[in-house]
Amino acid sequence: MEEMHRTFAALSDPTRCAILEMLADGEKTVMDIAVPFAMSQPAISRHLKVLEDAALITRRIDGAKRPCALSPAGLEQLEQWATKLRKSMARNYDRLDAVLAAMPPVEKDTP
Repeated sequence: MEEMHRTFAALSDPTRCAILEMLADGEKTVMDIAVPFAMSQPAISRHLKVLEDAALITRRIDGAKRPCALSPAGLEQLEQWATKLRKSMARNYDRLDAVLAAMPPVEKDTP
């Protein structure tokens, strides 16, 4: 569960969410990522470190460049967690439907 806490902490920042959206279009270098933001490259690198620690992105070395990409494994873990919650909610609603179906109909007073 600690991994999920890191994931949600990483997603709680709008800049990091915007970075993930950029990476959805494909791999980008740190300098490419920094362009639309009004912050320094070291600040962007700190955001990338948080995303990497949360397993939401991967970075590789390509000469002097460090391209970043979305991490399928990290996103899969997030999706599995959301699916588990969605299934739990569906079971709760199914039980509620069964209880409501078993209740006798309420008679309305007619004017």
